[in-house]
Amino acid sequence: MACAANCVVTSRQAWAAAAAPSSWPCSSRPRSQKSTALEITALAARSSTVSLAKALKSVSGFSQHKNELRSYISVGTSDRREARSWRIVAEIAQKAEYIWMDGQEGLKGIRFNEMRTKTKCIQKPLPIGSLDFPEWSFDGSSTGQQEIGNNSDCILKPVFTCPDPIRGGNSVLVLCEVLTPEGNPHRTNKRRLLADTLTEDIIAQDTWFGFEQEYTMFGRDGHPYGWPRAGYPAPQGPFYCGVGLESAYGRQFVEAHFDACVKAGLKISGINAEVMPGQWEFQIGPAGPLEMGDQVMIARYLLHRLGEDFGVICTFDPKPVPGDWNGAGAHTNFSTAAMRADGGMDAILRAIDRLALKHPEHVALYGPGNDRRLTKTHETASLRTFKSGVADRGASVRIPLPVAVANKGFLEDRRPAANVDPYVVARLLIQTTLLP
Repeated sequence: MACAANCVVTSRQAWAAAAAPSSWPCSSRPRSQKSTALEITALAARSSTVSLAKALKSVSGFSQHKNELRSYISVGTSDRREARSWRIVAEIAQKAEYIWMDGQEGLKGIRFNEMRTKTKCIQKPLPIGSLDFPEWSFDGSSTGQQEIGNNSDCILKPVFTCPDPIRGGNSVLVLCEVLTPEGNPHRTNKRRLLADTLTEDIIAQDTWFGFEQEYTMFGRDGHPYGWPRAGYPAPQGPFYCGVGLESAYGRQFVEAHFDACVKAGLKISGINAEVMPGQWEFQIGPAGPLEMGDQVMIARYLLHRLGEDFGVICTFDPKPVPGDWNGAGAHTNFSTAAMRADGGMDAILRAIDRLALKHPEHVALYGPGNDRRLTKTHETASLRTFKSGVADRGASVRIPLPVAVANKGFLEDRRPAANVDPYVVARLLIQTTLLP
């Protein structure tokens, strides 16, 4: 076993203070109070029975503590009285998964998503949650993001980090904005447009968002997950929030994703099976506008990444299976401090009135292929007509019944498709309801 370049030899005195007596590989403690890497080498060279290479190959007692990999190595000589024990401490380099979007969600076919990633090795680990991770670059000509000219490089600027629940340890997920070679926001960078909208006046209104992400599972062969090889499952009805092998398809995968989101520290608030078999939903929020978008994107990444291990393809296509089956949406809950205060229903109704006036602009940006979903059937409103109502799942914008009873709370925009950019939804809701 080769010793890493950043291994350091610590004194036996420090080790003796940190290690339990049972961890000593030799029968007696060392008498010397000082040691160096040179001393190890010299000792091994003098030994007629144990070489340093042999000692390194016989490492035992590995344990991980914080950012250290500890290996206890016994280096002996022909003279038993000179037998010594050493601890080599190797600082573990950090694996950082850089994640970005190519801006083509829903445009490459329902089997392809927009997530792109690559891994950077950070030799000196940084705290998870920090934004001090270095900028990086990628080949935009291979992701459809090259701008005009011969320079195909695009810049990755870290904007959100969280623990990597798949790799574990000190590994980290690094969500990035995409910048042009000149350092300007890339045309696919919708996050920056939202950030620019958040003026001091908007921030003072304390906007909250909840994002209900529906998705549909397919097998590696492109067949809907859990569906019979020939024909169709039973008609819709028993599957929504269903329990049991005959009604809940793919729960092990869903639970693994749920667990990963929790371990990543995301504000995931729930999961449930949806109306169409093999279709599920997770919810992110309540959270602020940028926080909501960042966490939705990380949750989407985890969905696709875990799919590699489970043999599951997840799609956000608005109508993944034609016919008498529900589509997939991303219902978005939205509120301001005024809406959540006593008597906030007045603020909710004013916001709905303003949303009605901008209906065409919203549905045009609420996800490609959404016209196949917003058909006035399968719990949707018509693409062409704006409709609102209390507890009406066939409305464009719904007021949940508990909100109506409490006379305060939030509204639910049911128009966004599952493949919508969450940053776009947040920006449009803020601009339409809060800006002059």
